[in-house]
Amino acid sequence: MRHERDTLRVSLAASYSDIQKLRSEQATSVSFRLHSAQELSLLGHSLVDELSSLSGQLLTDISQQSESTTLLEDLEAMHRSLREQESIKAYVQVIHRALQLSKAAVEETSPDGPITVSAYRSLQALVSAVKQGCSQVDDVTSGTGISLRLVSFLEETCSGTWSKMKAVLFTALLTVSENLHWPMPVDYSVASLEHRKAFETTFHRLLDFQEIGQKLHPDEEGYAKKDGLYPIQALVQPISQRFKYHFEGPRHTNKLDKPEWYFTHVLNVSHEHRPFFDTVVQSLLSSTKFSEVDAWREFTCNLLPFLTRHIKRTIPSLLSHPPLLAHTIYQALTFDASLREAGFSLSGAVSQRSIGDTDWQGVSEVILGHKEWFDRWVEGEKTFVLDRYHEILGTKDAWTIVNDAAESGDPVSSDNHLRYTVSARQLKALVEQVTDRYSPLPNFAQRTRFLVDVQLPLLEGYHSRISSSLDAFESLSSSIVRAVPGALGATSNGDNRNRGHPTAGVEGIMRLCKALVSARYISNAMGGWGEDLFFLELWTEINLKASLRARAEMHPSLPDPKNSSQDAIDGTIFEELVHQYEQLVTRTEDIIVQQVCTEVEAAWKVHFASLSSNSAPHSDIAISPTLLPALSALSSHLSLLRRTLPRAPTSSIYRRIGSHLCTHILQRAILYRRAREITDDERRVLQRESELWVETCRIALPDAGERVEVPWRRLVQAGRILGANDEAWEQILGVSFDDLGQEWGSRITGLIDGADLTREEVRMIARSREDCAL
Repeated sequence: MRHERDTLRVSLAASYSDIQKLRSEQATSVSFRLHSAQELSLLGHSLVDELSSLSGQLLTDISQQSESTTLLEDLEAMHRSLREQESIKAYVQVIHRALQLSKAAVEETSPDGPITVSAYRSLQALVSAVKQGCSQVDDVTSGTGISLRLVSFLEETCSGTWSKMKAVLFTALLTVSENLHWPMPVDYSVASLEHRKAFETTFHRLLDFQEIGQKLHPDEEGYAKKDGLYPIQALVQPISQRFKYHFEGPRHTNKLDKPEWYFTHVLNVSHEHRPFFDTVVQSLLSSTKFSEVDAWREFTCNLLPFLTRHIKRTIPSLLSHPPLLAHTIYQALTFDASLREAGFSLSGAVSQRSIGDTDWQGVSEVILGHKEWFDRWVEGEKTFVLDRYHEILGTKDAWTIVNDAAESGDPVSSDNHLRYTVSARQLKALVEQVTDRYSPLPNFAQRTRFLVDVQLPLLEGYHSRISSSLDAFESLSSSIVRAVPGALGATSNGDNRNRGHPTAGVEGIMRLCKALVSARYISNAMGGWGEDLFFLELWTEINLKASLRARAEMHPSLPDPKNSSQDAIDGTIFEELVHQYEQLVTRTEDIIVQQVCTEVEAAWKVHFASLSSNSAPHSDIAISPTLLPALSALSSHLSLLRRTLPRAPTSSIYRRIGSHLCTHILQRAILYRRAREITDDERRVLQRESELWVETCRIALPDAGERVEVPWRRLVQAGRILGANDEAWEQILGVSFDDLGQEWGSRITGLIDGADLTREEVRMIARSREDCAL
């Protein structure tokens, strides 16, 4: 028991000792922690103060609008820049990979080994993956357009790689073709077998490469179709360099005023190499996938871009020089026509055209299809033509009448040949020159533009010029008649004071003949033009196309076009203008007839006055001096018409003049006389004068024959009635005043050699005789 007590006391003492020790340690720990807490509290307050200070520095003082960025903004900018740099790093890695694949693809293209495109396929796969990724992922850089530029760059790299791969094989083909003396005309038969074999092998390698390209780019025409055949592209390269050397550099062959040089050069190249392409190259293509390609047409297609590029470069310099511009266009049209004549078309060729397009527009379309250039050309042509037109009308001999048939010494041709004035002949040549310049145009709308803007104004202007001269003639002639009655004819005392008037006498009729000849010549020329195939096609096209038909309907000098529903299109394109010129011809003939009749009637009036007064008795042989001016005027005018006009219009005008004068003299001198007014002397004078009119016309128109009497028959028959004596007179009275019915015509014809006078007119003439008792 004691032992346990001692043991417990020892344990209790030890416990007290431990408790004291623990209390001391706890007090020390509490004291330390309390001190630490105080320090942390102070530090917390210090951090709060510092945080408040930093927050004030980080936030922008809005009221002060400070231009300097804050630290927070700098941090945000640096963070964005870091993200962009990380994206750019990825892009650079993609670009680096693409360039590595591009270099590898070119390096693996061997000019004489097997064709491998594994690196190029990898490049294609990379481009496809990047395109797909950029289209699906919308990251922060997509808004900047970086991804789009990356895709574009990769596609250009891919395209450029393929071009470099082609260039390796192009160089190989050109190297072996030099052994055939290319680009000089090739005589394939004299080349060595080794050189021919090398050429054919390299040629087929390029075709194989093109087939691979078609498989690699099934949806991209530019790689295998639109660019044409690779071997022919390669062969064209030295020709292109030669073209640039001669026509795009400082050589004397590069002249703006000599476009025919470079057009002829290309035409000659195409012609010289045609045998080689039609035989050798065509046979090489026959065993390949490209057997349907026409080798020569494909080669020519690859030559055309030389001209297209050169034209686009030089035409802007020619716009300020209309003659050079017109000359260049004319040479381009001539070039197109020559190629078409040689059989060229886009059929069988794959270069420079879309799929299914076989209609070649021509090199000229580069200019004509450019509206500004075409307008400048039309304006320049119009200015030139109008200047030439005014120059033609401004010459001294513009209205001089010319008869080439008469100058040749052929009398038959001289009588029937259509005469013309110098201005009419030159105008016809000018219009035909314009036709020659725009007839090669392939587009009917362009042809219509030339017709309406250039040709029709010439014909309209010439018509207006002649019409205005006729207006002036009529105005002057009527004014002189009103001012001085009878002034257009010679008076009985020989007064010719007004003969110098521009509308009087032979000079006045000559002016009218010039207008008549000019109008008739142009009218006949337009009739011939209208039947020409070129204008028939143009008129048909105008009637078929609504746009051209609408333009024609707005022009007064073109006929009204028919719509395309009609089966046949009648008339010609110049029908309306021909009608206007024919009206001008008819008007001129009317004025000539009126003018001649007016002058002759004025002169005859003086004679008739002296005849009625019986102031100057005449013998049966002598001609009255007062009648001579009228006969002279008629003879002068008819002689002028015979010398100036062809036979047909001369005869027509003469019949009208004769008929009018016959009626006028018959009525004034015989028909409307009082009963038994005409004395025996006067009736014999009237009979002699009636025959004298006919004789005067026969002398003036020696080629007319018996037809010269036709217009004067009524006057001649009236003269025979007045001059009839004794038995003949009694028979005339019996026939005229007895009721013979149908027998009158035949019986009076036997007495006066005709029945052009009516029965009543015969009675009036008979009653005017002094010795008529009825």
